[in-house]
Amino acid sequence: MSEKIMVHSRFIFCMMIISLFLLILSSIFLLQFSSHSLIPRSVLELILVNNASLYFMPNLKREQVLHPPYPSGDLKFQSQNPRESDCQTSNSSQKTTSVGQQMNMVSYPTRPLLKVFMYDLPPEFHFGLLGWKRSVNQTWPEVNNPKRIPRYPGGLNLQHSMEYWLTLDLLSSKVGQPCTAIRVQDSSQADVIFVPFFSSLSYNRHSKLNGEEKVSLNKMLQDRLVQFLMGQKEWKRSGGKDHLIVAHHPNSLLDARRKLGAAMLVLADFGRYPTELANIKKDIIAPYRHLVSTIPKAKSASFEKRTTLVYFQGAIYRKDGGAIRQELYYLLKDEKDVHFTFGSIGGNGINQASQGMAMSKFCLNIAGDTPSSNRLFDAIVSHCVPVIISDEIELPFEDVLDYSDFSIFVRASDSMKKGYLLNLLRSITQKEWSKMWERLKQITHHFEYQYPSQPGDAVNMIWQQVERKISSIRFNLHRKNRYQRSQLRVKSN
Repeated sequence: MSEKIMVHSRFIFCMMIISLFLLILSSIFLLQFSSHSLIPRSVLELILVNNASLYFMPNLKREQVLHPPYPSGDLKFQSQNPRESDCQTSNSSQKTTSVGQQMNMVSYPTRPLLKVFMYDLPPEFHFGLLGWKRSVNQTWPEVNNPKRIPRYPGGLNLQHSMEYWLTLDLLSSKVGQPCTAIRVQDSSQADVIFVPFFSSLSYNRHSKLNGEEKVSLNKMLQDRLVQFLMGQKEWKRSGGKDHLIVAHHPNSLLDARRKLGAAMLVLADFGRYPTELANIKKDIIAPYRHLVSTIPKAKSASFEKRTTLVYFQGAIYRKDGGAIRQELYYLLKDEKDVHFTFGSIGGNGINQASQGMAMSKFCLNIAGDTPSSNRLFDAIVSHCVPVIISDEIELPFEDVLDYSDFSIFVRASDSMKKGYLLNLLRSITQKEWSKMWERLKQITHHFEYQYPSQPGDAVNMIWQQVERKISSIRFNLHRKNRYQRSQLRVKSN
């Protein structure tokens, strides 16, 4: 009896060994040859993301994006063939890291983050404002040829040129290429509808009456734009809520903004908008295009070499919230390690500002006529730690960038207390400053406008912001449409 029990036990043991061996063998076979991994796709994607390149900059030298092309008279391309190099966000990741915050994104070659339908508006709304001479029946310039793309005017015009870069990016997007945003020809397939009106340039160049004009060209274009949009099925379908309009200059779209306020707006700040027209819930804050040259990382002066503690050069006497500039001027102008003077872009102003910021530890960004100014972004690309004194300021990409990692925030009321600001800045140690300086060098490329766009630059970052906003807009539209079709059927019957 005992022998039978032993034989039976051995048989069961052998069967268990054989079963375990077959299980291991089959698992190996499945892992190697099956297209259906045993690892869940979401986990697999997370593994791929966390092992991808930081800031989604694969095989890209930083020197390639340090000096943005296309200022007036300085047209440069990142490569010989822009169609081969733009929208290079595939098989890479974005890691924007801050204290307690990390964000990962993956864009796939066949799945752009954003599908964009762009109206074929007549050239007088966009490149015609740049003096572009088109051929018969031609709406857009040939973006493949750098000599045929109109240059954007320099000077202060350039700081509000977002509409130009976004339009070029869409014109050069190509189906089958990895893109952050790609242009589609069928509006029903689009996530967002882009309105290619160069509103800032229209204001800067054509808001004043010329000769015997009774209505400025800027106002005339706005009136025509409103009339056009109100007649489009795309606008009627959503009430304009899925439309994207760039109005970066504080006075751009001044006559039409109330009629077009339902759209998603790309703005510098909300300083001259009522909250019902513009707010952070639906609209996007885009960085100014900086005017000073970007300092390469290797040439960025360290703490010891920056001999000026605090730097400010610009208009001092401003209205509204900008009155604080005048107060700070009288508090700081006689301090030995402070540069606080009037300045403009005229003459050698930009070069002076570029050199001054590059040799300063802290650069003041003080509210002017509006909460924001281009000076913040000049400071960032100069790797001069920004000191932000603007209580109402809204900052670009703040949902993924923690500005406190590389900036100092000071309340306006505190800054005007005698000795407060300088005591605060002098208390910051070399180690603390160097940490912010290193972070500035890491994030500078997020504030570069260029063509073709590059991974992680300002153009790509704006499109990503649009994609994040559009999901909530789509949610609200779907809720609104719950009973709409049923009501239409009842009416038709």
